Amino acid sequence: MFYCIGKWILRLVLWLDMILATLLLYLLSFLPEKLTGQWYRNLFRAWCWIFIRALGVNLKLYQKNNYPLPEHFILIGNHPSAFEDLGMSALFKVRFLAKEQIKDWWILGRISKATGTLYVKRESKESRQEAREQIIEYLKLGENIGLYPEGGCKGRRIFLPFQYGCFDAAIKTGTMIVPVFLYYESQEDFEWRNNESLIHKLWQISKSQNKTANYYVFDAIDPSKFASKEALCRHVQDLYLNWQAKYLE
Repeated sequence: MFYCIGKWILRLVLWLDMILATLLLYLLSFLPEKLTGQWYRNLFRAWCWIFIRALGVNLKLYQKNNYPLPEHFILIGNHPSAFEDLGMSALFKVRFLAKEQIKDWWILGRISKATGTLYVKRESKESRQEAREQIIEYLKLGENIGLYPEGGCKGRRIFLPFQYGCFDAAIKTGTMIVPVFLYYESQEDFEWRNNESLIHKLWQISKSQNKTANYYVFDAIDPSKFASKEALCRHVQDLYLNWQAKYLE
C-alpha cells in the first residue's frame, strides 16, 4: 500500500513540475524575438525531458554508429507517434520542420514558434519549396535541421515514398544526414492515428504498461556519394526498410 501511495505522490510531483515548467516556457515565449534564441531552445529541450519524465517514458538512445557523428547535420527519423516531437528534441540539438497547423495549437503552438521551428503546409507545393529554401539557408548558417521524410505521422510502418526535400538540401549544401530509427515496444499505445487528439494520445502513452522508447542512431550518410537526390532517397528508404525488418518484425 505504501509503495502505491509513494508512486502516486511521485507522479503528482512530476506532473506539477511539468505544468510549472510549461507555464514558465509559455510566459517567456512572449518576449521579443530578438531576446530569445539559443537559451530558449535549450530551455525547451530541458522542458522536453520534464515532459518525458511526467509521462513515465523510458527513452533509450542506442548508438549504432561506428564513426563519430558530425557536428553539422540533417537529422531524420521515422514518424510513428506524437512522442518523437519530445524525444527527438530532447536528445538532439536541432531546429525542426513541422506542419503549419502546430502554430495554432493551444500553448504548444506559441512555444513551438518561440523555439524557431520551421513550418510547412504539406499539401502546398509552394510551401514545400519555401520550406526547402529555408532549410538550405539555415544549413548554410551552420544550423542542424531535423525532419521526418515520410511527410507526416504515418503510423508504425514505414510510409513510402519519402519526400525529396531533405535529400535535395543535403546534396546542395553538402550536409551529412544522421538517420534515427524509432521503435516503441508498445506500438499500439504509441502509434498516433489521424482520428486521435494529441491530448488523448499522450494520455494513452502515460497509461501504457510498457513505456520503453528505443531510438537507434546510425552512421551519418554522406550526400556527396550519390549522383542525385533520388538516388540518395532510395538508399535511405532501403536502410529504413531493413531496420524495420530487424526491429519491428
